[in-house]
Amino acid sequence: MFVDTGAWVALALVRDPLHERAAQAWEELAAAGARLHTSVPVALETFTFLDRNAMRDVALAWKDSLEKLQRFKMLECTRTDVERAWGWFKRKDLHKLSAVDATSFVLMTRARIRVAFAFDHHFATAGFRLVG
Repeated sequence: MFVDTGAWVALALVRDPLHERAAQAWEELAAAGARLHTSVPVALETFTFLDRNAMRDVALAWKDSLEKLQRFKMLECTRTDVERAWGWFKRKDLHKLSAVDATSFVLMTRARIRVAFAFDHHFATAGFRLVG
């Protein structure tokens, strides 16, 4: 299971419109013993969003919470991964795709992850199954 920025933000911010939905999905994933993955680019994007749109303390608390997660892995992103990510921008059906999402697709494919805890339709369009 790959956790995208939108899911992390919805979990971290009670005022987020998707918070309840994300919290319920998170509980179901924990009960199922899901193995969770995210990436360095997603972690940086999430931290930056929380720092700019909430408070630094919220962003730091989120970062610290990653260390306490069971069955969790942070996927590294190499220069080769970034180079492969640019290929996703050739697809016309992925309008307004972010570079972080394109990188996520490369990392998910490399790690053989087919399911994303995400609220971004780009993951489904790219062929991944969404949870959340």
